[in-house]
Amino acid sequence: HCLSVRAVCRREIDCDRGNGLSWKITLLRNYWKSKVKQEWLSGKYSNIPSQNSLPEKSMYPMDVDTWGEILEAELER
Repeated sequence: HCLSVRAVCRREIDCDRGNGLSWKITLLRNYWKSKVKQEWLSGKYSNIPSQNSLPEKSMYPMDVDTWGEILEAELER
């Protein structure tokens, strides 16, 4: 699980590990973020007709850098 989360959230994982957090805590902090971020990066939410069309788990608290990655991916589509 840790490696699959790191594949999507490398910066976040490296930061948490660099701050001395255990793998368990790091995984708990980043698991759902990686799921939501992967869906955004894959384009799942690129052409949503309305807010009501978004699945319940489409949002998760993310920092500015993460949203920057998502917006760059959208611009490249």
